[in-house]
Amino acid sequence: MSDTAEQDERRSEQNGQRPVRERRATAGRKARRTLWRPGVRDTLRERLTWLVETAPQVHDLDEPADVYGDRIVAALEERVAALLGTQAAVFFPTGTMAQQVALRCWAARTGNPTVALHPLSHPEVHERDAFSQVSGLRPVHVTREPRLPTAAEIRDFEEPFGTLMLELPLRDAGFLLPTWEELTEVVEAARDRDAVVHFDGARLWESTLHFGRPLKEIASLADTVYVSFYKSLGGFGGAALAGPESLVAEAKTWRHRYGGTVFQQFPTVLSALAGLARELPRLPDYVRHARVVAAALREGFAASALPWVRVHPDEPHTHQFRLWLPYRPEVLEEAAVRQAEETSVLLFGAPWEQGGPGLAVTEVTVAADGLEWTAQDVRAAVADFAARLPAV
Repeated sequence: MSDTAEQDERRSEQNGQRPVRERRATAGRKARRTLWRPGVRDTLRERLTWLVETAPQVHDLDEPADVYGDRIVAALEERVAALLGTQAAVFFPTGTMAQQVALRCWAARTGNPTVALHPLSHPEVHERDAFSQVSGLRPVHVTREPRLPTAAEIRDFEEPFGTLMLELPLRDAGFLLPTWEELTEVVEAARDRDAVVHFDGARLWESTLHFGRPLKEIASLADTVYVSFYKSLGGFGGAALAGPESLVAEAKTWRHRYGGTVFQQFPTVLSALAGLARELPRLPDYVRHARVVAAALREGFAASALPWVRVHPDEPHTHQFRLWLPYRPEVLEEAAVRQAEETSVLLFGAPWEQGGPGLAVTEVTVAADGLEWTAQDVRAAVADFAARLPAV
């Protein structure tokens, strides 16, 4: 949330009004129609009910519970390694921990603590300098363009680095992916510099349609891959680091040192197995329909005669993308929430952020509920939303 949005929230609270984020969450739970209904909006009872109903389908519940990473945790690790085609995998409570451990292991092996990554990547934007403050790593930025680096940029970068980290997709640039040819060339350029390659694959699960390749082939390009169990799969949390057996064994030691070897993790692991069984096969359909929704949003706003609108990228690379409109965030927040409260249709369920002078940006996610929307449904919702906006 931007500073301006937070100030508006505080003013609302001081005036006795419900904060817009609270209204949005309530509207999202009650909405008859939405593009995405994330589990994080559910009550504890609803989340537990979902797990109880789903768990018997994905694991033997008569098996003894896990203790410090065995049994069901080991089963999930084997499942991930099989899906990604790696020798082994290790479960972590968070992706932040998983990636720090992976990169410090590679730094020790290469003798170089420098990590080349994009300035918009998750560790640089969302982790409070954890690489340098906790793990002693030194990040460098190969490019500042809002896209993944090119092979030429990797080859021509003047400073040595031990590891190249690629976030696939690059969320804060619009969930962008390179082409398959670009990705393979970038990896080759890193190898030519004797650097190892690590994929921040928090959302790698939904990249297969864009690349036209199975997960195993995508993962095979990297030395290690991190994947998340909640960002696209709907799990309670958790992550996995997949790669060579020797590095995974070393990562387990560091997981213990970082405090990540939790006594029992079966609820989170069960939810991860459920996500792999239920959501993973559906992700290509979500991506295909996100392209339909993106085109319909563009058409709907064009018909509403707004002076400027941007769907980015033009054709989504995953089931998530960004939308830019020429208004302040709080104006769009209020219009989105009022639309949901008054019509039970939540078109924009994510916060709007400041995107520049007079501009705001939001993330659009298309998942199971979004498959029910036709292009005409989207255009009609856009027309209703646009009618709630002041003239520019």
